[in-house]
Amino acid sequence: MAKLTKKRKEANAKVDKNKLYSLTEASALVKEVNVANFKEGASVDLHIRLGVDPRKADQAIRGTVSLPHGTGKSKKVVVICSSDKEAEANEAGADLVGLDEVVDKIKGGWTDFDVMIATPNVMAKVGQLGRILGPRGLMPNPKTGTITMDVAGAVSEVKKGKISFRVDKNGQIHASVGRVTFTPEQIEGNAKELIATLSKMKPSSAKGTYFKGISMASTMSPGIPVDVKSVKL
Repeated sequence: MAKLTKKRKEANAKVDKNKLYSLTEASALVKEVNVANFKEGASVDLHIRLGVDPRKADQAIRGTVSLPHGTGKSKKVVVICSSDKEAEANEAGADLVGLDEVVDKIKGGWTDFDVMIATPNVMAKVGQLGRILGPRGLMPNPKTGTITMDVAGAVSEVKKGKISFRVDKNGQIHASVGRVTFTPEQIEGNAKELIATLSKMKPSSAKGTYFKGISMASTMSPGIPVDVKSVKL
């Protein structure tokens, strides 16, 4: 077991594990207990346990949300499209645009990007990249708005703070809602938007308690239990 640093011990002491903090309290406390010293600021993440069975197709929750205060991180966006859409993608701010040359680059092992957007008419070629992109969660999908003819709109949304999420095999959602350099109000606003989006996506077949637990934490810092009832949806 790794030895805790003095900073981590001090951070742990500030979090009462037997208390459920309001979202407002957690959004302020997460800044106080941050121990990571990154130039751009550590990520603030929400870990949400849902009362769903991911093995059932209608409960395998997956989607996107546009965070009102952005992510605090510049995302690299790759667009694979036909030549008539390249200018549109470039003007919207995509970091790399093309077709065959981009496909070949990724086949060669390059995956230094955060989001891939593709037009429907090139998915046959994008499909060749499934073994590379799939395990990394980079494969375009219509449910996340990354397979679309509106490449300009898709690129713009990602650059402004649109994130994707999906429930894992344990029924949990893990998503970044900002950086510790954000104000508590910005962190709370982003977190509330994610929770509200998930609330609207509750499957009709999911029985019992939907939000079973929420925890907020920054990179390398202790988790803060959040009271679901404190979130006014």
